[in-house]
This record gives sequence, structure tokens and C-alpha cells, in this order.
Amino acid sequence: MPTIADRIAENLTRVRAQISQACQRAGRDNNDVTLVCVTKYARPEWIDGLLECGEFVLGESRPQQLEQRASRFSDQVQWHLIGQLQRNKVRRTLAVTSMIHSVDSMKLLERIDTIAADDGHRPSVLLQVNISGEDTKGGFTSDVLRDAWPRIHSLESVHVRGLMTMAPLTDDPRNSRDTFDRLRHLSLELGAGPTGQGGACLTELSMGMSNDFEIAIEAGATIIRLGRTLFEGLDA
Repeated sequence: MPTIADRIAENLTRVRAQISQACQRAGRDNNDVTLVCVTKYARPEWIDGLLECGEFVLGESRPQQLEQRASRFSDQVQWHLIGQLQRNKVRRTLAVTSMIHSVDSMKLLERIDTIAADDGHRPSVLLQVNISGEDTKGGFTSDVLRDAWPRIHSLESVHVRGLMTMAPLTDDPRNSRDTFDRLRHLSLELGAGPTGQGGACLTELSMGMSNDFEIAIEAGATIIRLGRTLFEGLDA
């Protein structure tokens, strides 16, 4: 009988093949795309299965759960926060994350910068952009981000590495392409110059989930966030 790791390995083989095919269609290298395995709803033994398969880049939506799991699992894990972060949880979250994808306001970004300066960190963050303009989604609008860019550019202790977005829910993944294209164009517009004294440019685009990651890769995603598709065949 297949083990949990066996089932996850099968799913990963399929997903990696899909990533490779999408990269081939877009004329890109597979190594240009980072897979973040989203473990928000995963049982601990499923996470063990991911680690057994060599997947150490994991994503959580809730800071408290991320902190708990960071203390439980291997130090090799690179934890990414992909969900909302409240300003009063910034310090604890910075201590256990490799990247925060969901910086959705100037106030939050400035809070991260202040704490990073105090604690001697240079955290990597992505700015969440509400490209689709949906009321149910948080994040900078494109215009607000453009207006805030000079201030963002001046921050000294936070490393703004790119942008993140979520496409509207749709039955046809191809409908997500416009959202992804618009984020890429915004990144190119803003990323012509460095952000902060670290001299980093906008090199990362976090977009694409289980239902639309191939479209996202074709549109230029460098980070995809997959959960459900990695755990197919496992009982919830």
C-alpha cells in the first residue's frame, strides 16, 4: 500500500512535469520557478511527506500556525507567509520566515522596516497587489503603489523583492491571464530602479495557485503557491 510520501511523490512528479511543460511553452528555464508548497490545511504527517520528498519551501497563511510549525519541523524548511499579517505580529513572524508575500499596505511595510532595523534583520518581502480590483481582496491598488513607490524606494531595512497577486476565482484558468500579465507589466514599470540601500530590484512575481499555475508561469511567475494539488489522493 502506498505511503503518504509515495502519494505526495506521485503528485510532485505530475506537478513538476506541468511546470516543465509551462516553462517550455514560455521559453523559460524550470529553475526560474520556485514552488512554495502550501501547508495551510495539511496534516503534520503530510508535511513530513513533503520533507521526505525533498520539498523544503513551505507556505502558511496564518502567522500563529507558521510559528508553531516552524518550531516543530526541520530547520531546513524555508517558511513563507502567504496570508494576512497584522502589525502586532510582525516581530515574531520575521523571526521564523524566509519571505512574506502579503505586505498589503504602506503602514505594514513601514512597520516591518522599523522592526527589521531594530532587530538587525533585512527581511525579504513581496508587495500584495489587488490587480483585479475586487472588494474581497486586500493589497495595494496599482495607482496607490505607484504613488507610494518613492517612499518604498527609500526604506533601508526591508528588501522588497517583488510583487504578489491572486487572480479572481474562475472556472477557466485562462481567464487569469490578464491579471497575471498586468502584474508583470506593473513590476517592469516599477522595477527599473533599485529599492532601498540594498540595491535589490523587483525580481519576483508570486502568482498562480493549484488551478492556474501553468497560466501564471506562462505569464512570468517566478513563485507559484500550490496546496491542494500536492495532496490529491490523501484523506483530509
